[in-house]
Amino acid sequence: MNLTPLITVDPGRRNGRPCVRHLRIAVGDVLGWLAGGETEAQILADYPELTLQDIRACLAYAAEREAHEVRLPVAA
Repeated sequence: MNLTPLITVDPGRRNGRPCVRHLRIAVGDVLGWLAGGETEAQILADYPELTLQDIRACLAYAAEREAHEVRLPVAA
């Protein structure tokens, strides 16, 4: 299932950062919460407007971006 359509980009919202379903919750916010140790259940309790599918879409979006990132060679 392709979850990334749940991620939207609007230049007038959060300075054009990718957000969840036109909400003011950015992908980076969700990733930061997860990286900080919050569980999916904690995030859903704190932000009832989010769904488990939204959280998974943030992870899928980040994975897709990482897979397509251009890496420059490291100078020796």
